Amino acid sequence: MKRQHLAVSLLLAWATAIPTVAQHRADQQHLTDPQAFTFIMMGDPQNYVKYTINQPLYELTTVWAKDNVENLNVKAVLITGDNVNHNEWLPMKRDKTGNQSSKQMWEWTSHCLERLDNIVPYVVSSGNHDYGYMRGDEPFTHYPEYITMERNSKNMECIVAAFPNKEGHVSIENAAYEFSDPNWGSLLIINTEWAPRDEVLEWAKKLCESDKYKNHKVIIQTHSFLAGGKDPRRTTMVGTRYKIQHANQGQEMWDKLIYPCKNIRLVLCGHAGKNGEVLQDNTSYRVDKNADGKKVHQMMFNNQFIGGGGYGNGGDGWVRILEFMPDGKTIKIRTYSPLFGISPMTKQYAHRTSEIDQFDIKIKDWNK
Repeated sequence: MKRQHLAVSLLLAWATAIPTVAQHRADQQHLTDPQAFTFIMMGDPQNYVKYTINQPLYELTTVWAKDNVENLNVKAVLITGDNVNHNEWLPMKRDKTGNQSSKQMWEWTSHCLERLDNIVPYVVSSGNHDYGYMRGDEPFTHYPEYITMERNSKNMECIVAAFPNKEGHVSIENAAYEFSDPNWGSLLIINTEWAPRDEVLEWAKKLCESDKYKNHKVIIQTHSFLAGGKDPRRTTMVGTRYKIQHANQGQEMWDKLIYPCKNIRLVLCGHAGKNGEVLQDNTSYRVDKNADGKKVHQMMFNNQFIGGGGYGNGGDGWVRILEFMPDGKTIKIRTYSPLFGISPMTKQYAHRTSEIDQFDIKIKDWNK
């Protein structure tokens, strides 16, 4: 009997030790300052979800984010849109554009987000591939069927406003999320639909200027705003590459919303990029002054072509860690891959440290 008790005790000890070993293997990341907090930013996941073999990589990134909520003090996960490769599409044959139907892609996106449900809020932009039949030329989308406020109790705690989508349906394609921090005060993330209509920009502008939010620090997240490469320019593609009507991108969004609002000082987006292995073509950062003479920092991050191009693995698992430092003005940007970080054999490749991958953003006197 003593041997049986000893065996049971050893088994319990082994089982108890498993989570510690697993977390160590998963290469958890840590804050550079214990008083800081983070947002985790993910690029467009469309190339993860369009191939069955790539899909686990997207789930790895959301599971990793969940595993790091506590030690990185994550306030939200930010996803820049193109949640599927085709909103409405059937793969009639083996095709380079994917082997998953739109329903299968939406279901997998929903499954990956489920890893975060009731754990941490997520702000999910809608991208052009989330609309219409192929790439966004029509206004209909399955987004509100799969990405809802109610599914995630943490979203319900911080969403403070929303605006109907392009079809007039209730949706969080256009929504505002409120956060607070002792050192940064009140923050408002306003997320917009892809190529937002004038009425969406007016809704967002009124929020920024309202008595309730005029003293908040405002971050705009949208799908399409900056181009990539060495010369990141705001681009206006509506009316040329896309047929969707009553829409704004790039310079139009800057002129109508971002430039006039003095408390918008940070803009995040995805969308742009090139079919190649050069991350510099798939990320960009620039600074311009708003109407109040304050600097507006703009960052595009979209890793969908890294890891083999448009028909590769979907992005090598790269994410951005935005660490908001306790000085109330510095945001440290890190680029990390849980795909490389999960193995001791590849751990040394898990951090990109070039000047376009790791840098500081300084925002002084945010809304003064």
